[in-house]
Amino acid sequence: MWTVIATWRMALEGIEKASAMLDQNIDGGEALEAAVKEVEDNPYYKSVGYGGLPNEQGVVELDAGFMNGSTLGVGAVCGVHRIANPIAVARSLSEYETNSILVSEGAEAYAKEHGFQQKDLLTERAEILYENRMKETGKTVLKPYNGHDTVGVCVLDIKGHIDAGTSTSGLFMKKPGRIGDSPIVGSGFYADSAAGAATATGLGEDLMRGCLSYEIVRRMKQGMAVQEACDSALNDLETELIQQRGHCGDLSVVALAKDGSFGAATNIKDFSFTVSQSGKQPIVYVANRADKHTFYEPASQQWMDDYMHERMKPVSRL
Repeated sequence: MWTVIATWRMALEGIEKASAMLDQNIDGGEALEAAVKEVEDNPYYKSVGYGGLPNEQGVVELDAGFMNGSTLGVGAVCGVHRIANPIAVARSLSEYETNSILVSEGAEAYAKEHGFQQKDLLTERAEILYENRMKETGKTVLKPYNGHDTVGVCVLDIKGHIDAGTSTSGLFMKKPGRIGDSPIVGSGFYADSAAGAATATGLGEDLMRGCLSYEIVRRMKQGMAVQEACDSALNDLETELIQQRGHCGDLSVVALAKDGSFGAATNIKDFSFTVSQSGKQPIVYVANRADKHTFYEPASQQWMDDYMHERMKPVSRL
């Protein structure tokens, strides 16, 4: 039995592609890369890859990470400007014992040397949104989900091999060089074929304060069911941040266990995620929380239609 789970509705088409590959017994890492590329290449998903929203200087900076749960190999790229598919570069880097996490010019040089596609990532649509933001009066607070959501994917293939990976353009209007949790192993993603995998989305600075993806996998390794691990780890981090700092940012996670079961947790309203399993059609779920427990149900067709309408609606300059 195979399972693949990803953050957000935007992963659906990629999950469909990965599902077909997993049915053919293709390696889970390859299927994961294909799923994330589908999101990276879609210009209407303004928080990942081509069409991603830029930093405060109008430059698109991308981050990505990948972990092989059988070898514990990790690869990541941070703050790259012209790499079409940073997930592919991160997966390639995960095969190295050293020099597996590269930033900025170093990552771009590696990508060019190894033949990864170079691409101008700033679309006209994203440029218009950037220009409109620059014209707005007053200070806009930078928050995740307001033009930002990381795609994170976890895969269990037929052979029992588990992988996790992420890709993002990060916070809209972020400071140049800002890195969130997405390319940081243990925070944005973690995989261990002996237990499971998890990946996170939300306010990276707060997710990193709890190494949330690692913590979920650690709890599964100690015997917790995947849903309990998701809820308990997220709730504990939120409680600690509120106690220590007086507030907590947006946190959401998805995870899968080595037996193919899956879970999710969130502290926001209407967090969506996508799941596919052997012999079943992919399903988009909408998750919410009550009494510190996350519950979810399949998205309605109206919800699905509204989601895509919002992302594809025309934009115009102010």
